[in-house]
Amino acid sequence: MTMKKWLAAAAFSAAMTGAAYAQQTIKIGISGPYTGGSAAMGVSMRDGVKLAAQEINKAGGVLGKPIQLIERDDEAKNELGVQIAQELINKEQVVATVGFINTGVSLASQRFYQEAEIPVMNNVSTGTLVTQQFKAPEHKANYVFRNAANDTIQSSMIAEAVKKNGYTKVAIIADSTNYGQLGRADLEKALAERGLKPVAVEKFNIGDTDMTAQALRAKDAGADVVLTYAIGPELAQTVNAVVKLGWKVPVMGSWTLSMASFIDAAGANGEGVMMPQTFIQLPSTPKRKSFIEAYQAAYKVDRIPSPVSAAQGYDSMYLLAAAINQAKSTDGRKIREALENLTTKVEGVVTTYDKPFSATDHEAITANIPVLGIVKGGRVVPANPADLEGAGALRVKPKS
Repeated sequence: MTMKKWLAAAAFSAAMTGAAYAQQTIKIGISGPYTGGSAAMGVSMRDGVKLAAQEINKAGGVLGKPIQLIERDDEAKNELGVQIAQELINKEQVVATVGFINTGVSLASQRFYQEAEIPVMNNVSTGTLVTQQFKAPEHKANYVFRNAANDTIQSSMIAEAVKKNGYTKVAIIADSTNYGQLGRADLEKALAERGLKPVAVEKFNIGDTDMTAQALRAKDAGADVVLTYAIGPELAQTVNAVVKLGWKVPVMGSWTLSMASFIDAAGANGEGVMMPQTFIQLPSTPKRKSFIEAYQAAYKVDRIPSPVSAAQGYDSMYLLAAAINQAKSTDGRKIREALENLTTKVEGVVTTYDKPFSATDHEAITANIPVLGIVKGGRVVPANPADLEGAGALRVKPKS
Protein backbone atom coordinates (compact mmCIF):
# COMPACT_ATOMS: atom_id res chain seq x y z
CA MET A 1 0.00 0.00 0.00
CA THR A 2 1.37 3.40 -0.97
CA MET A 3 1.72 6.13 1.67
CA LYS A 4 -1.03 8.10 -0.06
CA LYS A 5 -3.46 5.16 0.10
CA TRP A 6 -2.45 4.44 3.70
CA LEU A 7 -3.16 8.03 4.74
CA ALA A 8 -6.52 7.94 2.97
CA ALA A 9 -7.42 4.66 4.69
CA ALA A 10 -6.37 6.04 8.05
CA ALA A 11 -8.46 9.18 7.52
CA PHE A 12 -11.47 7.07 6.53
CA SER A 13 -11.01 4.86 9.59
CA ALA A 14 -10.80 7.90 11.88
CA ALA A 15 -13.93 9.38 10.32
CA MET A 16 -15.81 6.12 10.75
CA THR A 17 -14.65 5.86 14.36
CA GLY A 18 -15.90 9.39 15.02
CA ALA A 19 -19.22 8.62 13.36
CA ALA A 20 -19.57 5.41 15.36
CA TYR A 21 -18.90 7.33 18.56
CA ALA A 22 -21.51 9.92 17.63
CA GLN A 23 -24.06 7.17 17.08
CA GLN A 24 -23.32 5.84 20.55
CA THR A 25 -24.02 9.15 22.29
CA ILE A 26 -26.91 11.58 22.63
CA LYS A 27 -25.50 14.87 21.35
CA ILE A 28 -26.98 17.94 23.05
CA GLY A 29 -25.84 21.49 22.42
CA ILE A 30 -25.17 23.90 25.26
CA SER A 31 -24.87 27.51 24.21
CA GLY A 32 -24.22 30.58 26.33
CA PRO A 33 -21.73 33.36 27.14
CA TYR A 34 -18.76 31.89 28.99
CA THR A 35 -16.69 35.06 28.56
CA GLY A 36 -17.58 38.75 28.83
CA GLY A 37 -20.04 40.65 30.99
CA SER A 38 -22.63 37.87 31.06
CA ALA A 39 -20.10 35.14 31.90
CA ALA A 40 -21.26 34.69 35.52
CA MET A 41 -24.64 33.58 34.19
CA GLY A 42 -23.27 31.55 31.28
CA VAL A 43 -20.64 29.64 33.24
CA SER A 44 -23.03 28.88 36.11
CA MET A 45 -25.66 27.64 33.66
CA ARG A 46 -23.14 25.51 31.77
CA ASP A 47 -21.77 24.00 34.97
CA GLY A 48 -25.29 23.21 36.21
CA VAL A 49 -26.03 21.44 32.92
CA LYS A 50 -22.75 19.52 33.06
CA LEU A 51 -23.43 18.43 36.63
CA ALA A 52 -26.85 17.06 35.62
CA ALA A 53 -25.44 15.33 32.53
CA GLN A 54 -22.76 13.64 34.63
CA GLU A 55 -25.38 12.38 37.06
CA ILE A 56 -27.61 11.13 34.24
CA ASN A 57 -24.70 9.37 32.54
CA LYS A 58 -23.66 7.75 35.82
CA ALA A 59 -27.19 6.40 36.15
CA GLY A 60 -27.12 4.83 32.68
CA GLY A 61 -27.57 7.77 30.33
CA VAL A 62 -30.52 8.36 28.02
CA LEU A 63 -31.93 5.52 25.92
CA GLY A 64 -28.96 3.52 27.19
CA LYS A 65 -26.46 5.99 25.74
CA PRO A 66 -24.36 8.70 27.43
CA ILE A 67 -25.14 12.36 26.89
CA GLN A 68 -22.43 14.17 24.95
CA LEU A 69 -22.54 17.93 25.53
CA ILE A 70 -21.36 20.14 22.68
CA GLU A 71 -20.37 23.45 24.31
CA ARG A 72 -20.18 26.76 22.50
CA ASP A 73 -19.45 30.27 23.80
CA ASP A 74 -21.76 32.84 22.16
CA GLU A 75 -20.13 35.76 24.04
CA ALA A 76 -23.64 37.28 24.41
CA LYS A 77 -23.42 38.32 20.74
CA ASN A 78 -26.48 37.81 18.55
CA GLU A 79 -24.51 37.21 15.35
CA LEU A 80 -22.26 34.63 17.02
CA GLY A 81 -25.30 32.90 18.51
CA VAL A 82 -26.70 32.55 14.99
CA GLN A 83 -23.46 30.99 13.71
CA ILE A 84 -23.34 28.59 16.64
CA ALA A 85 -26.95 27.49 16.15
CA GLN A 86 -26.25 26.64 12.51
CA GLU A 87 -23.06 24.78 13.45
CA LEU A 88 -24.72 22.75 16.19
CA ILE A 89 -27.57 21.79 13.87
CA ASN A 90 -25.75 21.14 10.61
CA LYS A 91 -22.26 20.04 11.66
CA GLU A 92 -22.70 18.57 15.12
CA GLN A 93 -26.23 17.27 14.44
CA VAL A 94 -27.44 17.78 18.00
CA VAL A 95 -30.82 16.35 18.92
CA ALA A 96 -31.62 19.37 21.13
CA THR A 97 -29.96 22.39 22.70
CA VAL A 98 -30.13 23.90 26.19
CA GLY A 99 -28.97 27.33 27.17
CA PHE A 100 -29.27 30.89 25.91
CA ILE A 101 -28.67 33.55 28.53
CA ASN A 102 -29.40 36.70 26.58
CA THR A 103 -32.83 37.46 25.13
CA GLY A 104 -31.34 38.98 21.98
CA VAL A 105 -29.31 35.84 21.29
CA SER A 106 -32.39 33.66 21.85
CA LEU A 107 -34.58 35.63 19.46
CA ALA A 108 -31.87 35.69 16.77
CA SER A 109 -30.76 32.05 17.06
CA GLN A 110 -33.69 29.83 17.96
CA ARG A 111 -35.39 30.26 14.57
CA PHE A 112 -32.85 27.82 13.14
CA TYR A 113 -33.90 25.18 15.66
CA GLN A 114 -37.53 25.90 14.82
CA GLU A 115 -36.86 25.42 11.10
CA ALA A 116 -34.91 22.20 11.76
CA GLU A 117 -37.62 20.89 14.13
CA ILE A 118 -35.11 20.53 16.97
CA PRO A 119 -36.21 21.47 20.51
CA VAL A 120 -34.38 24.23 22.31
CA MET A 121 -34.71 24.68 26.07
CA ASN A 122 -34.18 28.27 27.21
CA ASN A 123 -32.96 27.87 30.75
CA VAL A 124 -32.01 31.48 31.55
CA SER A 125 -33.22 33.87 28.83
CA THR A 126 -36.31 35.62 30.20
CA GLY A 127 -37.64 37.93 27.48
CA THR A 128 -41.40 37.46 27.30
CA LEU A 129 -41.28 37.07 23.50
CA VAL A 130 -38.89 34.11 23.62
CA THR A 131 -41.55 31.36 23.78
CA GLN A 132 -44.05 33.33 21.71
CA GLN A 133 -41.88 33.71 18.62
CA PHE A 134 -43.36 30.62 16.93
CA LYS A 135 -46.73 30.20 18.61
CA ALA A 136 -49.98 29.06 16.99
CA PRO A 137 -51.86 29.68 14.79
CA GLU A 138 -49.05 31.11 12.66
CA HIS A 139 -46.97 28.00 13.36
CA LYS A 140 -48.21 24.42 13.57
CA ALA A 141 -45.67 23.47 16.24
CA ASN A 142 -43.40 25.40 18.59
CA TYR A 143 -39.96 23.95 19.34
CA VAL A 144 -39.01 26.63 21.89
CA PHE A 145 -39.39 25.81 25.60
CA ARG A 146 -38.33 27.60 28.79
CA ASN A 147 -37.76 26.87 32.49
CA ALA A 148 -37.04 30.41 33.69
CA ALA A 149 -39.29 33.15 35.07
CA ASN A 150 -40.18 35.31 32.08
CA ASP A 151 -40.15 39.09 32.22
CA THR A 152 -43.93 39.35 32.50
CA ILE A 153 -43.72 37.42 35.77
CA GLN A 154 -40.73 39.38 37.04
CA SER A 155 -42.05 42.82 36.12
CA SER A 156 -45.34 42.03 37.83
CA MET A 157 -43.50 40.99 41.01
CA ILE A 158 -41.42 44.15 40.97
CA ALA A 159 -44.43 46.40 40.33
CA GLU A 160 -46.38 44.70 43.12
CA ALA A 161 -43.48 45.25 45.53
CA VAL A 162 -43.42 48.92 44.53
CA LYS A 163 -47.13 49.28 45.26
CA LYS A 164 -46.98 47.27 48.48
CA ASN A 165 -44.21 49.47 49.85
CA GLY A 166 -46.09 52.66 49.02
CA TYR A 167 -43.72 54.08 46.40
CA THR A 168 -45.46 56.39 43.92
CA LYS A 169 -42.67 58.03 41.91
CA VAL A 170 -40.83 55.36 39.98
CA ALA A 171 -37.66 55.74 37.92
CA ILE A 172 -36.58 53.02 35.49
CA ILE A 173 -32.95 52.66 34.40
CA ALA A 174 -32.50 49.96 31.75
CA ASP A 175 -29.78 48.96 29.33
CA SER A 176 -30.19 49.25 25.55
CA THR A 177 -30.15 45.50 24.82
CA ASN A 178 -33.23 43.56 23.73
CA TYR A 179 -33.38 42.24 27.27
CA GLY A 180 -33.29 45.67 28.84
CA GLN A 181 -35.77 47.34 26.51
CA LEU A 182 -38.28 44.49 26.35
CA GLY A 183 -38.08 44.18 30.13
CA ARG A 184 -38.53 47.92 30.52
CA ALA A 185 -41.68 47.73 28.39
CA ASP A 186 -43.03 44.85 30.49
CA LEU A 187 -42.24 46.83 33.62
CA GLU A 188 -44.03 49.95 32.41
CA LYS A 189 -47.08 47.83 31.54
CA ALA A 190 -47.09 46.18 34.98
CA LEU A 191 -46.82 49.56 36.67
CA ALA A 192 -49.66 50.99 34.55
CA GLU A 193 -51.89 48.11 35.61
CA ARG A 194 -51.36 49.35 39.18
CA GLY A 195 -52.01 52.98 38.34
CA LEU A 196 -48.34 54.02 38.26
CA LYS A 197 -46.41 55.87 35.57
CA PRO A 198 -42.64 56.36 35.79
CA VAL A 199 -41.43 59.89 36.47
CA ALA A 200 -38.19 59.04 34.64
CA VAL A 201 -37.13 56.36 32.14
CA GLU A 202 -33.39 56.23 31.46
CA LYS A 203 -31.20 54.09 29.22
CA PHE A 204 -27.51 53.18 28.99
CA ASN A 205 -25.35 51.05 26.71
CA ILE A 206 -23.39 47.91 27.46
CA GLY A 207 -19.88 48.98 28.37
CA ASP A 208 -20.88 52.33 29.88
CA THR A 209 -19.00 52.98 33.11
CA ASP A 210 -20.73 56.05 34.53
CA MET A 211 -24.49 56.25 35.08
CA THR A 212 -24.36 59.49 37.08
CA ALA A 213 -26.27 61.48 34.46
CA GLN A 214 -29.12 58.95 34.35
CA ALA A 215 -29.29 58.73 38.14
CA LEU A 216 -29.24 62.52 38.47
CA ARG A 217 -32.16 62.94 36.08
CA ALA A 218 -34.12 60.32 38.01
CA LYS A 219 -33.33 62.09 41.28
CA ASP A 220 -34.31 65.49 39.89
CA ALA A 221 -37.62 63.97 38.75
CA GLY A 222 -38.38 63.21 42.40
CA ALA A 223 -38.22 59.42 42.15
CA ASP A 224 -38.70 57.55 45.42
CA VAL A 225 -37.59 54.15 44.04
CA VAL A 226 -35.24 53.08 41.23
CA LEU A 227 -36.02 50.01 39.12
CA THR A 228 -33.38 48.39 36.89
CA TYR A 229 -33.56 46.06 33.91
CA ALA A 230 -30.09 45.24 32.72
CA ILE A 231 -27.29 42.66 32.52
CA GLY A 232 -23.62 42.64 33.32
CA PRO A 233 -21.37 44.85 35.44
CA GLU A 234 -23.25 47.99 34.38
CA LEU A 235 -25.78 47.20 37.10
CA ALA A 236 -23.10 47.91 39.69
CA GLN A 237 -22.33 51.22 38.03
CA THR A 238 -26.01 52.14 38.34
CA VAL A 239 -26.20 51.66 42.12
CA ASN A 240 -22.77 53.22 42.53
CA ALA A 241 -24.06 56.33 40.76
CA VAL A 242 -27.07 56.49 43.08
CA VAL A 243 -24.82 56.37 46.15
CA LYS A 244 -22.36 58.83 44.60
CA LEU A 245 -25.15 61.40 44.48
CA GLY A 246 -25.84 60.90 48.18
CA TRP A 247 -29.30 59.78 47.16
CA LYS A 248 -30.92 57.42 49.66
CA VAL A 249 -33.41 55.55 47.53
CA PRO A 250 -34.33 51.84 47.36
CA VAL A 251 -33.28 49.87 44.27
CA MET A 252 -35.18 46.90 42.83
CA GLY A 253 -34.83 45.14 39.52
CA SER A 254 -34.88 41.94 37.53
CA TRP A 255 -33.26 38.69 38.69
CA THR A 256 -29.83 39.64 37.30
CA LEU A 257 -29.16 41.74 40.40
CA SER A 258 -28.33 38.41 42.08
CA MET A 259 -25.19 37.86 39.96
CA ALA A 260 -21.90 37.70 41.83
CA SER A 261 -20.44 40.13 39.29
CA PHE A 262 -22.99 42.73 40.42
CA ILE A 263 -22.76 42.00 44.13
CA ASP A 264 -18.94 42.06 44.20
CA ALA A 265 -18.57 45.17 42.04
CA ALA A 266 -21.25 47.09 43.97
CA GLY A 267 -19.96 46.09 47.40
CA ALA A 268 -21.69 47.96 50.21
CA ASN A 269 -23.68 49.96 47.63
CA GLY A 270 -25.52 46.78 46.63
CA GLU A 271 -26.78 46.00 50.12
CA GLY A 272 -30.58 45.92 50.31
CA VAL A 273 -31.15 45.64 46.56
CA MET A 274 -34.15 43.38 45.78
CA MET A 275 -35.00 41.12 42.84
CA PRO A 276 -37.19 38.09 41.86
CA GLN A 277 -35.49 34.69 42.23
CA THR A 278 -36.49 31.18 41.21
CA PHE A 279 -33.66 29.79 43.33
CA ILE A 280 -31.72 31.13 46.28
CA GLN A 281 -28.58 29.29 47.40
CA LEU A 282 -30.04 27.83 50.58
CA PRO A 283 -30.65 24.13 51.43
CA SER A 284 -34.40 24.70 51.81
CA THR A 285 -35.28 21.28 50.33
CA PRO A 286 -33.30 18.00 50.23
CA LYS A 287 -32.87 18.37 46.46
CA ARG A 288 -31.51 21.89 46.81
CA LYS A 289 -29.13 20.78 49.54
CA SER A 290 -27.72 17.96 47.43
CA PHE A 291 -27.42 20.21 44.39
CA ILE A 292 -25.58 22.95 46.28
CA GLU A 293 -23.16 20.46 47.83
CA ALA A 294 -22.53 18.72 44.50
CA TYR A 295 -21.93 22.03 42.70
CA GLN A 296 -19.55 23.25 45.41
CA ALA A 297 -17.60 20.00 45.36
CA ALA A 298 -17.41 19.80 41.57
CA TYR A 299 -16.36 23.40 40.93
CA LYS A 300 -14.50 24.22 44.18
CA VAL A 301 -16.61 27.27 45.05
CA ASP A 302 -18.63 28.34 48.07
CA ARG A 303 -20.94 30.89 46.49
CA ILE A 304 -22.33 29.99 43.05
CA PRO A 305 -21.65 32.95 40.71
CA SER A 306 -25.25 32.93 39.46
CA PRO A 307 -27.32 30.47 41.52
CA VAL A 308 -30.47 30.97 39.42
CA SER A 309 -28.58 30.16 36.19
CA ALA A 310 -26.96 27.07 37.70
CA ALA A 311 -30.20 25.66 39.10
CA GLN A 312 -32.23 26.28 35.95
CA GLY A 313 -29.44 24.85 33.81
CA TYR A 314 -29.38 21.72 35.94
CA ASP A 315 -33.15 21.30 35.76
CA SER A 316 -33.27 21.87 31.99
CA MET A 317 -31.02 18.87 31.41
CA TYR A 318 -33.25 16.59 33.48
CA LEU A 319 -36.38 17.83 31.71
CA LEU A 320 -34.84 17.16 28.32
CA ALA A 321 -33.55 13.74 29.36
CA ALA A 322 -37.02 12.79 30.63
CA ALA A 323 -38.56 13.80 27.30
CA ILE A 324 -36.04 11.84 25.23
CA ASN A 325 -36.56 8.75 27.37
CA GLN A 326 -40.33 9.08 27.08
CA ALA A 327 -40.12 9.62 23.31
CA LYS A 328 -37.86 6.56 22.99
CA SER A 329 -36.32 8.50 20.13
CA THR A 330 -33.97 11.35 19.28
CA ASP A 331 -36.33 12.62 16.59
CA GLY A 332 -37.01 16.29 17.28
CA ARG A 333 -40.74 16.06 16.65
CA LYS A 334 -41.12 13.18 19.08
CA ILE A 335 -39.03 14.94 21.74
CA ARG A 336 -41.21 18.06 21.39
CA GLU A 337 -44.37 15.99 21.74
CA ALA A 338 -42.95 14.31 24.84
CA LEU A 339 -42.03 17.67 26.41
CA GLU A 340 -45.60 18.84 25.81
CA ASN A 341 -46.95 15.80 27.61
CA LEU A 342 -44.41 14.56 30.16
CA THR A 343 -45.95 11.64 32.01
CA THR A 344 -43.40 11.42 34.83
CA LYS A 345 -42.56 14.01 37.45
CA VAL A 346 -39.09 15.53 37.31
CA GLU A 347 -37.69 16.50 40.71
CA GLY A 348 -35.71 19.63 40.06
CA VAL A 349 -33.86 22.21 42.10
CA VAL A 350 -36.20 25.10 41.31
CA THR A 351 -39.39 23.05 41.55
CA THR A 352 -40.87 19.62 40.94
CA TYR A 353 -42.01 19.58 37.32
CA ASP A 354 -45.38 17.82 36.92
CA LYS A 355 -46.60 18.22 33.33
CA PRO A 356 -44.73 21.55 33.04
CA PHE A 357 -45.59 22.07 29.38
CA SER A 358 -48.46 21.59 26.97
CA ALA A 359 -48.95 22.18 23.25
CA THR A 360 -50.00 25.77 23.98
CA ASP A 361 -47.89 26.49 27.07
CA HIS A 362 -44.11 26.22 26.85
CA GLU A 363 -43.41 28.02 30.15
CA ALA A 364 -42.46 25.72 33.02
CA ILE A 365 -42.25 28.53 35.58
CA THR A 366 -45.42 30.27 36.72
CA ALA A 367 -45.90 33.43 38.80
CA ASN A 368 -46.33 31.55 42.09
CA ILE A 369 -42.85 29.98 41.96
CA PRO A 370 -40.33 32.87 42.26
CA VAL A 371 -39.77 34.75 45.52
CA LEU A 372 -38.19 38.12 46.21
CA GLY A 373 -34.52 38.03 47.16
CA ILE A 374 -32.46 40.72 48.83
CA VAL A 375 -28.69 41.29 49.01
CA LYS A 376 -27.38 41.02 52.56
CA GLY A 377 -23.75 40.52 53.48
CA GLY A 378 -22.71 39.91 49.90
CA ARG A 379 -25.24 37.13 49.32
CA VAL A 380 -28.82 36.85 48.18
CA VAL A 381 -31.27 35.74 50.88
CA PRO A 382 -35.07 35.68 50.91
CA ALA A 383 -36.59 39.13 51.42
CA ASN A 384 -39.26 37.27 53.39
CA PRO A 385 -37.63 34.25 55.12
CA ALA A 386 -41.02 32.54 55.45
CA ASP A 387 -41.06 32.13 51.65
CA LEU A 388 -38.52 29.31 51.89
CA GLU A 389 -39.68 27.67 55.10
CA GLY A 390 -41.83 24.60 55.72
CA ALA A 391 -44.35 23.49 53.13
CA GLY A 392 -43.98 26.78 51.24
CA ALA A 393 -40.33 26.10 50.39
CA LEU A 394 -41.30 24.08 47.31
CA ARG A 395 -43.63 25.93 44.96
CA VAL A 396 -45.11 24.08 41.99
CA LYS A 397 -46.96 25.06 38.84
CA PRO A 398 -50.75 24.95 39.33
CA LYS A 399 -52.68 22.33 37.42
CA SER A 400 -54.42 23.76 34.39
